[in-house]
Amino acid sequence: MKKILFILAISVVSFSCKNEKSEEKVVPKVEEMAMNYQSFGDEITDADVLTKSEMMEKYKTINLGDTLNVKFASTVKEVCQKKGCWMNLDLGEAQAMVRFKDYEFFMPKDIAGQEIIVNGKAYVEEMSVEDQRHYAEDGGKSPEEIAAITTPKRTLAFEADGVLIPEVEKQ
Repeated sequence: MKKILFILAISVVSFSCKNEKSEEKVVPKVEEMAMNYQSFGDEITDADVLTKSEMMEKYKTINLGDTLNVKFASTVKEVCQKKGCWMNLDLGEAQAMVRFKDYEFFMPKDIAGQEIIVNGKAYVEEMSVEDQRHYAEDGGKSPEEIAAITTPKRTLAFEADGVLIPEVEKQ
């Protein structure tokens, strides 16, 4: 009985130590960098995100009154300096005015220049003179710049239900 157990133990050890290099695949070591985000609004991910140029192409297909559910990344051009209740995102040839679903969350006021991800509904709207002046005032424009707004303007708009802002690593 001892001989059988001894042979069984040696068999187990030899099989577990068997070198199977001939069957191993050489896989280059890829270092993954996980991005950490501050999340605002609904929980979203950074998967399947359109670029700002792809988003601009989508806006070109939207008519007044249409909406398009989408997620895209862009650079923040400007944030409301009163509460963070809106922001403008760079789309290359234009900007998109982003507001937040049901006024449920706001953005930090110091994120201009940062690349962010937004998820929600894209649409085109005709913005009244009154609304344009209100947003210009919130954005810190001068009284002269505000007074110069005299006609309604067709704008690219976005209602965000979720936003991701990359966290900056502190060194």
